[in-house]
Amino acid sequence: MGIWLNQSSIDGFILLGIFSHSQTDVVLFSVVMVVFTVALCGNVLLIFLIYIDPRLHTPMYFFLSQLSLMDLMLVCNIMPKMAVNFLSGRKSISFVGCGIQIVLFVSLVGSEGLLLGLMAYDRYVAISHPLHYPVLISQRVCLQIAGSSWAFGILDGIIQMVAAMSLPYCGSRNVDHFFCEVPALLKLACTDTTLFDTLLFACCVLMLLLPFSIIVASYAHILRAVLHMRSAQARKKALATCSSHLTAVSLFYGAAMFIYLRPRRYRAPSHDKVVSIFYTVLTPMLNPLIYSLRNRDVMEALGKGLNHCRISSQH
Repeated sequence: MGIWLNQSSIDGFILLGIFSHSQTDVVLFSVVMVVFTVALCGNVLLIFLIYIDPRLHTPMYFFLSQLSLMDLMLVCNIMPKMAVNFLSGRKSISFVGCGIQIVLFVSLVGSEGLLLGLMAYDRYVAISHPLHYPVLISQRVCLQIAGSSWAFGILDGIIQMVAAMSLPYCGSRNVDHFFCEVPALLKLACTDTTLFDTLLFACCVLMLLLPFSIIVASYAHILRAVLHMRSAQARKKALATCSSHLTAVSLFYGAAMFIYLRPRRYRAPSHDKVVSIFYTVLTPMLNPLIYSLRNRDVMEALGKGLNHCRISSQH
C-alpha cells in the first residue's frame, strides 16, 4: 500500500500518443474520430434494437448485446482521453487514471475474447443440435456464459493492474503509446520485470488461446455438420449465421495475438500503436456493422424502428 501512496503522489505519466500535429496526422486523427463516432452510435443502436425488439430476444442476440456493451466501454475508456490530449497539447495522465485505463482495458479485452469463444459454442449447438438448443442454451446458461466472461475478464484486469501499478517507476515518465497499456508501461519500470513478463504472457495465453481453442473445436464440428446437410438452403443459412461471427473473431484475435503473443525482441512501439488502434476502435466499429448488415432480423428491426419514429414525428 505504501508503494501505491508514494507512486500516486507523483505527477503520473506522459502519453506520447500516436499522432503528431503534422497535416497528415491531423487528417488521420479526424478519421479515427469519425470511426470512434460510428463505433459509439453503432453499438448503442444495436443494444437498443436488441432491447426493444421481441424477435431479437434470443441467446445469440443476448450475447451480441453483451459484445456491443464491451465494445462501447472499450472505446469510451481510451478514445476520449486520446482526443483531449491531442487537441489540448497536454499529454499527461494521472497515476490513478492510468490504473483505471489498465483495469478497464484488460478486463474488457479479456471478457470479449472469452465471450467470442463461448459464442462459437452457441453456434455449434444451434447448428449441430438444433432440437436440444432451447435446453442446452437456456436463459440460465446464457447468464452463466455472459457472467463468467465478465468475471474472468475483470479478474485478469485487476491482477494485471495491481501488479503493474505496484512496480517502482523512478526514471522516464514517457509512455510510448496513446493509452496506458501494460507492455508499454513495463519498459519504464526501474526494476527487473522478467517475472511480471512471464505472468503477463501466461495471462494472455490463458485469455486468448483457451477461447480460441473453443472456437477452432466448435467450427470443426460445425463444418462437419454442414457438410452432412442434405439441403443446400440449410447449408447456406448455417454458413451465413457463422460468417459474421468468424469475421469478428478473425479481426479481434488477429490483432490481440499480434500484440501479446509475440516474443519481446520482435516488438516495435510503432507497430503496437497501429495494431492497438485496430482493436480499440476499428473492431468495435466493425462488429455492429458485420452483425447488422449481414443479418436480416437486425435490419428488419431497424426498419421497424425507423418507421415507428417516422409515424411518431407525423402525429
